[in-house]
Amino acid sequence: MISCEGIGKTIEKAIENALFELKASREDVDIKIINEGGLFKKAKVLVAISEEALPKYQKVKEIKKETEPVIEETNNQTPASLTTKQSQNNNPKTKNKTEEKTSVSMEVKEVEEKLLSTDVVKFLEGFFEILNRDVKIDVQEDEKYLHISITGDELGDIIGHHGEGYYGLSRLVSVMNGKENKKILLDIGGYREKRAESLSELAKRTASKVAKSGRYIKLSPMTPSERRIIHTTLQEDNRVTTLSKGTEPHRYVIIFPKED
Repeated sequence: MISCEGIGKTIEKAIENALFELKASREDVDIKIINEGGLFKKAKVLVAISEEALPKYQKVKEIKKETEPVIEETNNQTPASLTTKQSQNNNPKTKNKTEEKTSVSMEVKEVEEKLLSTDVVKFLEGFFEILNRDVKIDVQEDEKYLHISITGDELGDIIGHHGEGYYGLSRLVSVMNGKENKKILLDIGGYREKRAESLSELAKRTASKVAKSGRYIKLSPMTPSERRIIHTTLQEDNRVTTLSKGTEPHRYVIIFPKED
């Protein structure tokens, strides 16, 4: 059995921590609550890979085990042993073996990334199937990001008021994907692009008000990506400057006259 104990301020946070350690998606695990937590106690859960999904994760684990590098102690090496190691490093056969291990390690990483991205797509397919929504999920990848675009009819209620549903789903797939893999950029019904345009216009209108009145204006709390759009839009505006303040998830942007 492949399992991991997760600890967090809440049960959901404990589950997220355990999923991150296992590099597993929620649909592939069984969850047992050990401690629900409280005022002075943290929540504790046991997350284990389910029997149905176990072969998939055991395969990755076996490949990783086979390709783990062997670390030799060198503290008490004599000159002779050092000479032997140097000769091994110069040996074409030894070099070939090293290159083979490096190649296999890269293949393992690619397998892991593909499994995780596939799990995310399967999760999204199942999510919209449960909601009885006919959508198209398009996945594109570049050097830094994994772009997942979802298109279909009547997706407004999924996106939610001020994008609450969109950001919730985006956060969930990011947690499933893990921090070691490429960042996922999720878009539902073109909301990401529309929101960026809307924020850019908001930044310009607010900057004009600030420049005219000479007084700063504090915007509503935003996500890091939304705040970045505000900063980027106004970075070359000679009339105003911007500053982020507060703590997540209530961090916000202040736009104030540049002379201040």
